[in-house]
Amino acid sequence: MRPSELLCPMSEGLYCPPGDFHIDPVRPVPRALVTHGHADHARPGSEKVLATADTLAIMALRYGEDFCAERQVAKLGETIDINGVRVSFHPAGHVLGSAQIAVEKDGLTMVVSGDYKRRPDPTCRPFEPVACNVFITEATFGLPVFRHPDSGEEIRRLIASTRQFPERTHLVGAYALGKAQRVIAGLRAEGYHEPIYIHGALKKLCDFYQGRGIELGNLQPATVEGGKRGDFAGAVVIGPPSAFADRWARRFPDPLAAFASGWMQVRQRARQRGVELPLVISDHSDWDELTETISDLKPDEVWVTHGREEALVRWCQLEGIAARPLHLVGYEDESD
Repeated sequence: MRPSELLCPMSEGLYCPPGDFHIDPVRPVPRALVTHGHADHARPGSEKVLATADTLAIMALRYGEDFCAERQVAKLGETIDINGVRVSFHPAGHVLGSAQIAVEKDGLTMVVSGDYKRRPDPTCRPFEPVACNVFITEATFGLPVFRHPDSGEEIRRLIASTRQFPERTHLVGAYALGKAQRVIAGLRAEGYHEPIYIHGALKKLCDFYQGRGIELGNLQPATVEGGKRGDFAGAVVIGPPSAFADRWARRFPDPLAAFASGWMQVRQRARQRGVELPLVISDHSDWDELTETISDLKPDEVWVTHGREEALVRWCQLEGIAARPLHLVGYEDESD
């Protein structure tokens, strides 16, 4: 069996003809296998959805209990037969519940990475390499210029800024699923035990993470209605990036704008967003992690998707690995 006969790009996303299922489809399909809960990978409306228990729970939180007609839980490492195709889910290290999906038939194994990172993260299970013939990798940060610093050092910069400017509220933009909880857990790991104030849009997911045993400490609602503006002087307030453009952000005393994202390595992006304190904290692999992963796996072939595809394809070719870009559309950087 050729790889293109087992998985092929379609307008709905990656499709498995013999198994008759899609992986991370961008529109509703009869059967969807979902790598993780970010909105560009997990969309509502499909008839049947197979994903990890945490991803299914996150989809229900975000879209409502009726996001699909039928759910099936994929236990990590266990094999499920779908119309004669063997599939299994393996930790991706991206966010809580995230998984790579291995697809195998007639001795051919293909692994769809979804979004992944290799760095330590106390809020999700670490990435586990899965041997395969074909590795389908994301390349969100697939350029050599993207080499992310240690996330602990970025968190220490945030804490140092709160001490340097105790009169200012530190408003930290962080995506609601994964990034916000990772920043909070990082602050706790670095000894920051003050209350952390969160936007209302983060509460459900922060509660969900804590219900899964991930300790986030004392979280308080980031609202000034019940107190004075000065109550937030020197505090860390975390909210989704979209909230920083409305009146909510202007209610705090002398706010200092920070943003946690791998894109903060691009100074122009930070300036465009009016970010004073860019925090380069990514939930995606940087260039070194992408190439390290391919070197570790030693696949026969690499397919590169949703990102800076050409540079990674070229690197593979120089390493003697067959590679091709997929040019799938509909996958954005919502998670970073």
